[in-house]
Amino acid sequence: MDSKCLMSERSYNKNCNVRVSSGILGLDEMLGGGFPAGHIIVVVGDAGTGKTTLALQYVIEGLTEGESAIYISIEEEKESIISTADSYGWNIEKYIKNKKFALLKLDLSDIKTTARRVKNELPELIRLFGAKRLVIDSITLFSMMFNDPIERRIRLTGLNKVIKKAGITSLYTAEIDPDNPIHSKDGIIEFSADGMLFMQQSESARDIELIMRIVKMRRIQHDRLYRPYDITEKGIVVHSGDMLYHNIGKDFEFGKE
Repeated sequence: MDSKCLMSERSYNKNCNVRVSSGILGLDEMLGGGFPAGHIIVVVGDAGTGKTTLALQYVIEGLTEGESAIYISIEEEKESIISTADSYGWNIEKYIKNKKFALLKLDLSDIKTTARRVKNELPELIRLFGAKRLVIDSITLFSMMFNDPIERRIRLTGLNKVIKKAGITSLYTAEIDPDNPIHSKDGIIEFSADGMLFMQQSESARDIELIMRIVKMRRIQHDRLYRPYDITEKGIVVHSGDMLYHNIGKDFEFGKE
């Protein structure tokens, strides 16, 4: 990977075309080759849409290609994440033992100390591991630690600046706002992130379909249509050649382009 593509936001090369594979069949096609290097991408979706699965799949893609990665969990215990990975056949424990993968669980009992440690210690952790990929699952719980909306925005902006300066390609998961399901619960992170993926369960009279859309991805051309996807025993597969149709008064229907 060209180091020129992993600069801070201030000196970002807008013509840079280096991509980082998502590890997900179909999603890379929608992106035209993968996530732009150095981007912060937020994955927004309701429970059961596979946000954590997507995050783990992104991480395992890098690990199998010889990269190092960091996964920060705000809610789930490390044992639960390892178990989820195992269910798809992804042995992340070996990468932890080989010091290629750092799996961290944040302590939320002391909010201010936790926030300060993330901001101060994450750059050094990225440097020590030589990490190319970062996941924060979920950024919603991180931001909701702060009751004041102004402080919440300041903390998120500060975290993003630290991550952008480190030049690491990062993926956040975020919960939807139940009153406005095309936005995150805090309504902030999708505006400050470089990219946004929206994952949704579309319910019809016949079935429940999983659909995905790339809402935004700065500095690249990308697919903007809703595409169906499946959560299989080997992870997420996006059907990038299928389209979602909606006829007024009828159920959603899928078809080939």
